[in-house]
Amino acid sequence: MAENAKMIKKYILPLLPLRGVVMFPYVTMPFDVGRESSIKALEEAMNSGQYVFLATQKDSNEEFPMDKGIYKVGTVCKIKQMIKMPEDSVRVMVEGVSRGQITGFTQSEPFYMVEVLEKLSKEKEEDKNTIEALKRIIITEFKKYLKLTDKIAPEFVINSMMDEKSDKLCDIIAFNIFMNLENKQMILSEFDITERMKSLQELISEEIDILTIEKDLSIKVKTHMDQLQKEYFLREQIKVIQNELGDKDSIIAEVEEYTDKLYKACLPEGIDEKARKELDKLSKMASNSPEGTVIRNYLDWIIDIPWSVTTEDNFDLEKARRILDEDHYGLDKIKERIVEFLAVRKLKNSLKGPIICFVGPPGVGKTSIAKSISRALGRNYVRMSLGGIKDEAEIRGHRKTYIGAMPGRIITALKQAKSMNPVILLDEIDKLGSDYKGDPASALLEVLDGEQNFEFRDHYIELPVDLSHVLFITTANSLDTIPRPLLDRMEVIELSGYTEEEKLNIAMQYLVKKQKKENGIKNAQLKIEEDAVRDVINYYTRESGVRTLERMIGKICRKSAAILVSGKKKSVRVNSVNLQDYLGKKRFSYDKIFKNDQTGVATGLAWTSVGGDTLTIEVNIMCGTGKIELTGNLGDVMKESARAAISYIRSKYNELNIDKDYFKTVDIHIHVPEGATPKDGPSAGITLATSIVSAITGIPVRKNVAMTGEITIRGRILPIGGLKEKVLAARRAGIDTVLIPAENVKDLDEIPDNVKESITFITADNMDVVLKTALVNQDYIKKVAHDAITVANVQVPVIGVDHPTIQQIYGQ
Repeated sequence: MAENAKMIKKYILPLLPLRGVVMFPYVTMPFDVGRESSIKALEEAMNSGQYVFLATQKDSNEEFPMDKGIYKVGTVCKIKQMIKMPEDSVRVMVEGVSRGQITGFTQSEPFYMVEVLEKLSKEKEEDKNTIEALKRIIITEFKKYLKLTDKIAPEFVINSMMDEKSDKLCDIIAFNIFMNLENKQMILSEFDITERMKSLQELISEEIDILTIEKDLSIKVKTHMDQLQKEYFLREQIKVIQNELGDKDSIIAEVEEYTDKLYKACLPEGIDEKARKELDKLSKMASNSPEGTVIRNYLDWIIDIPWSVTTEDNFDLEKARRILDEDHYGLDKIKERIVEFLAVRKLKNSLKGPIICFVGPPGVGKTSIAKSISRALGRNYVRMSLGGIKDEAEIRGHRKTYIGAMPGRIITALKQAKSMNPVILLDEIDKLGSDYKGDPASALLEVLDGEQNFEFRDHYIELPVDLSHVLFITTANSLDTIPRPLLDRMEVIELSGYTEEEKLNIAMQYLVKKQKKENGIKNAQLKIEEDAVRDVINYYTRESGVRTLERMIGKICRKSAAILVSGKKKSVRVNSVNLQDYLGKKRFSYDKIFKNDQTGVATGLAWTSVGGDTLTIEVNIMCGTGKIELTGNLGDVMKESARAAISYIRSKYNELNIDKDYFKTVDIHIHVPEGATPKDGPSAGITLATSIVSAITGIPVRKNVAMTGEITIRGRILPIGGLKEKVLAARRAGIDTVLIPAENVKDLDEIPDNVKESITFITADNMDVVLKTALVNQDYIKKVAHDAITVANVQVPVIGVDHPTIQQIYGQ
């Protein structure tokens, strides 16, 4: 046993990782290089002998492979030609010189330099006859392979057969035949020529078997097409005979009509086979058979579903962003999500449709944003309302055996969309019901699961329908009523209420123009000024969205239309002064801050279904026996917060200079005004505690401070939700200092900059900070400013002892 006599060489060469291709010795290959590191490696090679080491990376999708992600065995190549191409890419032609194995990495930035050991093919003396036999077998098998494929040029075949070197023949054939990356790398990594040729012979045999099967299938398809063509001519002849006999309404003519429709529909193979079986049943029935009606309806549905129709997505990100901005003001997070979806699809050229769920109060634009998304993507749009649905068959369809059976709403939506990749809006998914007929929410689990919906089966159609390319968008007012398994399949995007400025911009840019057009009013005939719209927002609507605002603007337009038609005026101008002439007296008013600091009264912040609101909590201390009275239509959670606040206060009697038997001698009455309105939730905990401490100690609560946060019996403050809406309510009431839980700092990013500029946010993680900030006590100021108050890491006023904000709020 002897190795080739050539001296084994060592190189230090630039490394060029290859994606999806394996380079072999004796092969010349051109390819394009786009990665910056690879281009630098080529430039280094050109400057130092024109040699470069080519090795394949294990994961073709990896943009910047690490050393562990690159196969160690590759090919030492010489650069024959290098041309710079447009868009900072390079086209290079290399020639394989010899096998090599990486023994170490000498450099990783800005490109890899590797130490390469040249690996020569091993050929045993006693294997000469075996190698010759394998060579003949490979040539014979390769000739068979060439007869089955037309992907290799004839001149290459001649040159390959004439080459007498077994390892060269083996490498050239391995490079040119079709096989997967791992098998090619296995051939390259085999240094024993005998074993390499055995492996190559096995792989060629496998490819020949596959190509033979492909050829047989092609012949069968051609035979089937010939048979269809023959049937077509026969049916045409029958049609002519029927026309001559005047028998156009016969079952044969109907079958012929369905045959034409099926041919034009270009159905997938399995679907077409099922439809033709049903058509064959119809051809053997009497024209007035009841079952014939069922089959006709079924065939109509099969033909109407757009099995092979898709629309082309718009990958122009700037155009998509422009469309979204045209249709909606704000909603930056949603617009960014759609742009991300387009960017990923453009890069990957394949993406399962994500399941997006917009959650927010009524009127914030959840449904209308779905239309804008479909327009931005260039997809067809279908809306499907789920509110009140209780029957599972509404989703999955009915069995064909039932009278009046029909497909479910998902299949109906595809028919309406006329494509297999539309935007389907599942509106009000939180209002699904269930009864003895089934649970539609459970039926939606398969529809909204990206791992299952590629073969959704409707009970009526009974065939797999691919929903993976559909972009499903769902809407809900609340997540509480959505089943957890269903919610787990969706990407939740929350739409909070609009600020006053956002509503004003939406009204002036969209709603006024829309209502003028709907009421037939020209722009010159009606002018609604900004101050009027602002008053409509503040005094005639109380909502998170803009639906009622649009109705109010519509009412102004209708009354203006009546004035214009009567001839009293040629144009109408609506402002804050004459607004009541169009909308009547103001419907709402908002709490404003007290003129003076109050004892036993604290201002909290609450979240409601129509936005945020201020919440005044009053406490009275009376002689008694230790009873606690809670009034104001409070829910169980809010009552528990009050009890927790009292437990905390009783534990702090020393710090508050209260006699430990004090609570046995007094009654505490806690009241929240507007008793007709139910109130619940834990976020009033610190407000309750502050008002109780104020009433007990006689220290007033600062009039310009509002607060929100949940309290524990040890005085810790827990985070809350709905911070944006609550802060907007505080600003509306004229409050300029808001106490929030320390863990809610991250939520300040959602608050508009103009609101943050007008409010000082103070974060607290315990009640000591709240009391030192909210209670009027001059001894607390410097300590609070020094070590109790922390300000969120956002663009809000940074407060300190000498800051004018401190002097203004607390006084010195």
